[in-house]
Amino acid sequence: DGASALVVTSAENAERDGIEPLARIVSYAVSGIEPKFIMLAPVEGVRRAVAKAGWSLEDVELFELNEAFSVQALGVMKELGINPDFVNVNGGAVAMGHAIGNSGGRVLTTLLYEMKRRGAKRGVAGLCLGGGNSVAMCVERD
Repeated sequence: DGASALVVTSAENAERDGIEPLARIVSYAVSGIEPKFIMLAPVEGVRRAVAKAGWSLEDVELFELNEAFSVQALGVMKELGINPDFVNVNGGAVAMGHAIGNSGGRVLTTLLYEMKRRGAKRGVAGLCLGGGNSVAMCVERD
C-alpha cells in the first residue's frame, strides 16, 4: 500500500506560501489510437503536447516515458526519432517499478527532479492509458 500527492498551484500561490515550484506546466495533450496499438499511444500524445508548447522534439532536454514493457519504450523512441540518451535516464518503470495507480505521478516527479539535478530547462512526461489512450505534458524550469 502507499499514497502520493502532487501539488499543482499558481505562481502567485506558491510565492505566497513560500514554495519553490519545480517547474511550470507549458502544455499537455491527450490522444487515442486503436487499442491494439496501445504500446505506441504515447507517440501522438507527446507530439501534440510538444506542438502545443511551440517546441520541437529537439528542444526537449529530457523525456520520462512510462514503459509498461521494455519494448514499449523502444517503439516510442523509434517512432518519435528521439535520442535514447535523454529518455528515462534513471531506468524508467522497468527499473524503478510500475506503480499502477501512481504511474503518472511517478513519471512526472522523476522527470522534475532529474531536470532540477541536471539544470535542464525543458522536459516531457508521457504515458499510455487503458484502451489505447495516452497523456503527455511539457514542463519548463526557469
